[in-house]
Amino acid sequence: MDVLALLKSASLLVPEESATGNDVTVDGVWEYLAHDEWEVALGLLEELGDVRPLPAVFWASMAAAAEELCLDRSVAWCHWREGEARRGVIRADLTLRAPSDGGRRSLVPGAGVLRPMWDIGHRTPTGEPAYAVAHLWVEGVPALEPGGRAPVRLAPLTPERWGHLRPGQVITLHETRPVGGTAVLLEVMLPE
Repeated sequence: MDVLALLKSASLLVPEESATGNDVTVDGVWEYLAHDEWEVALGLLEELGDVRPLPAVFWASMAAAAEELCLDRSVAWCHWREGEARRGVIRADLTLRAPSDGGRRSLVPGAGVLRPMWDIGHRTPTGEPAYAVAHLWVEGVPALEPGGRAPVRLAPLTPERWGHLRPGQVITLHETRPVGGTAVLLEVMLPE
């Protein structure tokens, strides 16, 4: 598919009044498209996608354009956002347990690869935690250092189990039985 056509179709889905904190608008994106600066236009459209929720078709077009441009992280990010447009958004401030306290000793990959278990308050009939699984995307960095802290996005495998959560609540990350980290929920927007 034609990169220009994909980016144009995506840009048509962004409301005209949308602007980023840096005053980037769709008109600015069109300037870059007119000069065949597709990678810049893609980046600006990704930023505009953070201003307000956009439909899954926007993110699908963006992912296809990023794939044509061989921008692997953008491809993964746009597919992630396409999924969020369908299943909802869960964002949290995650703090990993330090290695000296029994936390992981290796980097947490940032691009949605890790699928840890989370204690989100559900219990088994015997009172044990009934963990829920969610993919983890670390915002703004390719990986999170052991013992580090960063905003993250979660993609639950069973979103309906997460519907009771609200911003401000604390959930715990588990890769093994002990707690691997704690996350304070920042945003929970799940489909009705």
